[in-house]
Amino acid sequence: MHNKTLINVLGVVYYHLKTRNGGDLYLTEYADKFHKHLNIGNWYEKRWFDRHKTRLKGTGSVFKVPTKKVNGKSLDLVVKNCRVGEDVPLDTHTLEEFCNAEFNSPWEEFSLVSEMKEGLFGPENLKMKTQRPMAIYVPPGKMQPWQSGRSRDKINKIRARHPGIDLDILKQYKLVYQWIDGLNIVEIFEHINIERNELLYHLKILDQAVTSDIERKGYHVADSKPEHIIISRENIERIMKSGRKSSGNPASNQISYLYKLIENGKYSVIDYELLLRTLKHDTLVKESKRHSYLDYQRDRFTATPLPGHLRKMEIHDVPYIYGHTESTGGKLWVVGNNALLFDYFLPERWRKTPSIGLSGKKETFYTITKDNVHLVWRTSRVGELPEKDDEEYDPLIQKFGINSPFEESAIALELTKLKIPCAYVRAIYKTASYKMEMSFDQRRYESHKNIFDPEGRPVLQEEHNYILIRGYYNGPDEWVARQSGPLYKRISLAEAVATGILEMDKSLLLLEKVKVKLEKAGYIGTLLKLDDLVLSLDNDGSIVKDNTGSPLVVICNFEYIWKILR
Repeated sequence: MHNKTLINVLGVVYYHLKTRNGGDLYLTEYADKFHKHLNIGNWYEKRWFDRHKTRLKGTGSVFKVPTKKVNGKSLDLVVKNCRVGEDVPLDTHTLEEFCNAEFNSPWEEFSLVSEMKEGLFGPENLKMKTQRPMAIYVPPGKMQPWQSGRSRDKINKIRARHPGIDLDILKQYKLVYQWIDGLNIVEIFEHINIERNELLYHLKILDQAVTSDIERKGYHVADSKPEHIIISRENIERIMKSGRKSSGNPASNQISYLYKLIENGKYSVIDYELLLRTLKHDTLVKESKRHSYLDYQRDRFTATPLPGHLRKMEIHDVPYIYGHTESTGGKLWVVGNNALLFDYFLPERWRKTPSIGLSGKKETFYTITKDNVHLVWRTSRVGELPEKDDEEYDPLIQKFGINSPFEESAIALELTKLKIPCAYVRAIYKTASYKMEMSFDQRRYESHKNIFDPEGRPVLQEEHNYILIRGYYNGPDEWVARQSGPLYKRISLAEAVATGILEMDKSLLLLEKVKVKLEKAGYIGTLLKLDDLVLSLDNDGSIVKDNTGSPLVVICNFEYIWKILR
């Protein structure tokens, strides 16, 4: 394996290594002293894996496999395929309780497991024991949808909700945990002589007890079952011994001892693909992350220490924190110098959350991320060129072309500095998947060909889609960071007319004023429309005014704003 780099994804630190076959291996802190065992050739080499793997009961794609010996010792692993993107097969009762359950991405799963192991939420004297999350292995290449076992309907829903990034889910992910030497409680009861109805009763009670412990620590497991409760080999011996010592009813003593173990937390839980936080815990985490996020955004141009997996760079005089999105193979540029903002824009934080299309905006979506951050994202149309019979055709577009996402970001920042209110561009995401449509306008790719990322590749590449992520404007960053109450409500000029908040002539006058401001600042903005500009409404429903007493109008689309070259 090649040299390793250190990365942080959703709060978990990994050693990232490129494997000889072109795959990617991510080792957690728990794997540090076993890194030689986890070399791909020591456990996933095809002949070794096929010969030594044991399919675990009740599962279709989870295996126990020993590694080859390293320094005379082997390590037992659990290897499972991540099912992110597949339909969740839950029973009717569970579906009613967890109707929105989705399989975690590998990064989310490891993050939640690590968080639960740390145990900062809930009773301090209650600790949840889990398997050690050791590694994530991403084999080279991608699967076809029919190979993945993932629902085509599910993929189509993701495609409709997130244009341009749906194929990212066609990567394979192998999650590797350390094996816990023991048995689940169903297997333990196979050695206890009781009737079936009594067995089912005890399994239900014990499962409920463990589920209660998990919930007290702030988590749910959507597919909780007795098979996920593991008792160590040492304690199994004690259970069996308690039966042998009994002069009366051995089974009763063994069951009592098992109950005592569960009551005292002497068990481990496994299977975390449907692990999620309780509502109370999730709300606290989101509130904490959102407040941190707002503070970070307020100070986004103040430099913070830079982790080894991130880089600083500038494009068109805009500073960015640059890095790879390990879950999708894409790339991400986050505006500013604050490296603490990077994780908020990882695609798994926003691409699966419910989104709504904004009125009048083609393929522009509003979402609330998993960190409770309000964002708007849009697939860049750089390289497109409307034809004469297209609704959007205009000679100015033919003359100047559609701005690249990096130009949009630079224009927004410069206009803000010129005291022309603009929505904040937060990040730019480049998908790993290739776009299907051709680019008919090559001018932007030509003008950007000498702007390189830290790996030496052009930042703007014709074969990939780019997602522009901006804030859902609800007030200036400095003001928002200070607020504990309601924020401003965003409404476009077009919506203001439709809802009777403004008359059409007033909206057109505000639009014209913005165009004049842009011209005075050296920009062409004549193609701006009513739905490209937004107003803010305060808690009373009144329009927020600027320092001149006029409605505060904010530009939120920069595709068709061009700088006048003098």
